Amino acid sequence: MKSLGLSRIPKRFEICGALSSIVKGVPWMSEAFDRILRTLLLVGCFSLVTAVGSSLSFAADAHQGKAIAERWCTGCHVVEPEQKSPATDQAPPFASIARTPEFGANKLAILLLEPHPNMPKLALSRAEVADLAEYILTLK
Repeated sequence: MKSLGLSRIPKRFEICGALSSIVKGVPWMSEAFDRILRTLLLVGCFSLVTAVGSSLSFAADAHQGKAIAERWCTGCHVVEPEQKSPATDQAPPFASIARTPEFGANKLAILLLEPHPNMPKLALSRAEVADLAEYILTLK
């Protein structure tokens, strides 16, 4: 290393260089070393994608939320302005729900997880709740 003018290279890099030259000298060891490096690279990329992917949030879809509302909610709620009347007068219209302070997907999820009297228990995914909330917010 000194002949190349690299006398200040840390010892750990010299060890890596020595290990690399040993591995390259033995064919089966070189193949195993390459396989291990490829595996580590693949695992690292997968971990990165998983970590970043789980933190991303996808935009809620109001059109899908409207379809969910029409399927599950029209029996009790007025879910769109064109709807004449709900089956019951006990459930608030979605437009008035949209105007409640701090309404959003989290608040709707809480309402759906802890149903109140006369509210059926719905098993919606987080994405469906977000879509439904997004649709409700379009009615402000």
